[in-house]
Parts: sequence; C-alpha cells; structure tokens
Amino acid sequence: MEKVYIGIDFGGTSVKGGIVTADGKILYKSSVPTDAKEGVKKVISNIVKLIRDLEAHNANGEIQGIGIGIPGLIDAESGVVVVAGNLYWSDVHIVDELHKHFDYPIKITNDANAAALGEAKFGSGKSYKTSVFVTLGTGIGGGIIIDGKLYEGNKSAGGEIGHMIIHPHGEQCTCGNKGCWETYGSATAIIRETRRAMQAHKDSEMWKVGGLENVDGKTAFDYADVDEYAKQVVDEYIDNLAVGLINIANIFRPEVIIIGGGVANQGDSLILPLREQVKGGLFARSSGPSVGIIFASLKSAGIVGAAALNM
Repeated sequence: MEKVYIGIDFGGTSVKGGIVTADGKILYKSSVPTDAKEGVKKVISNIVKLIRDLEAHNANGEIQGIGIGIPGLIDAESGVVVVAGNLYWSDVHIVDELHKHFDYPIKITNDANAAALGEAKFGSGKSYKTSVFVTLGTGIGGGIIIDGKLYEGNKSAGGEIGHMIIHPHGEQCTCGNKGCWETYGSATAIIRETRRAMQAHKDSEMWKVGGLENVDGKTAFDYADVDEYAKQVVDEYIDNLAVGLINIANIFRPEVIIIGGGVANQGDSLILPLREQVKGGLFARSSGPSVGIIFASLKSAGIVGAAALNM
C-alpha cells in the first residue's frame, strides 16, 4: 500500500487540503470555507470536515500524517497557534483539538514555511540543499531551508524575512515597526507607490487604467516602457526588493533564492535586474559562491509542503 500524506494550507477565505504522495503528487484536492469570523470552534469543525473528505477520497493509500500551514506565529513543537491576526486566533491548541478526532501524527508550521518546504522538496528548489523562499503578495513571506531542512528559529518564530528593516523610520508596517522590507517590496507597496505617482503626475500614462481603484501590482510594470513615472516606480521597487534579497544572500548564502507570489508574474522585467543587483551586492562578489535568483514553480506549494512535514 502506497504511503500518502495529508497537507492543509490555510487561507483567509478558504482552507485547502490534499492527499499527497511521497514524491509530491496531489492525488485529490478539496477545500472548505475558513469562516474565521465565526470563531475557533467553527474553523476547527470545517477542518475536520475537510480531513474527513480527504480520507473518503483516499483510494489505496496509507495515511502517514497530517501537516498544516497556518498564517501567523506558530509554535510548531507544542502544536499551538500563538497568534494569527487574519484568523482572529490567539493561543489556539490546534493539534490537541484535531487529535480529538484523528490519531495520525499532526504537525503545523507557518504557511510561508510550508510553501518554502514544498518548493524545496518538489519545486524549483529540489536540486538544491539550501534555499530561501520569498513570496511577494499582500506582504512578504518566506521560509528558509538549510541542508534540506526547514529552519524555523526559536519556538518557530524565525523566518520573518518580510520584517527586516531596510529603511529606519520609513513606511509604517502592520507589525508595529517602521521601514520593514514588506512595506517596500510587497504587492501592497508597489500599488501604494503607483497611486502616489499618479496623484503627483496627472499627465502619467498610468491614468489609462481608469482610476486609482483600478491600480494593481502590475500597473507600473505595464507602463514602464512608455511612462517615466511608471519607470521610476518600478526602478525604486526593484531597488528596495534587491536590498532585502542581498541581505538574505549575505546572511544565509543559499544556493538559490526562490521568488513566488503575484508580483513574480512580471517575469524577466523583474528577475533580470534583481539578479544583477544581487550579484553586485554579494559579500566577496564573484570570489565567493553565487546565489541564484529563480522563480517558484508549484501551484500548490503550501499543500505539498505541509504534507512534507511528516515525510
């Protein structure tokens, strides 16, 4: 009988889960609403339903364990969600709660850590022992893989790369600090700066999107070749993104940094200048080992990465 694993990926609106093989193939995938505003019991109930559905569609596999990626501060060893703002959770003993329903081994981690593990084992990072995953979305999340293993820090509270400070006294971050990397390198950041540029320059070509409410993470990129203000936004965004990547490269010296998230869809116009800047910012430059900058490749990295917690 084939060994299979359950991987669960929490989101703000839905919780996705899958039956995953040892080589990272998803045999069956399902989801349930998160219903976070209805309280912890409701969310746990939804997860139980999801796992029951996955069990029901597990044809001939022998389930080895359940892994869960959850947004927030996670204590993996104790199985506790310390705090998860999007879920309105604080001190939730999720592993104990789920063990009331299931006898499988159950492990949890931060959702970005799960995605990092998924990419490292089954995606763009599978040929490398050491990698750092960076996801550019509403904020900047990430995960660190050292010698093939997930590094989570003291009480699993490490790996918050989006909250390295790159501009002291800079933009206010939701974490309470100012100048965090995610306030300059996230999709939210480039949307903010695009709108600021449009408001300051009524002659900008970017106004062709219709209005400030129509701006998204690719607007500035779309107009960068025809509008000097858009180009300034993109150039400054890439400069700020590169600062964080150079810091990561010099602290961990990974073989590769893997970039995912919506902004990664910009392709060469994003990654080529980032490669040049990171190359130029490496300690010892070309005398030391290089650090590759590559894109993520998995659509369900969170699910397969969560499943991999038990592999």
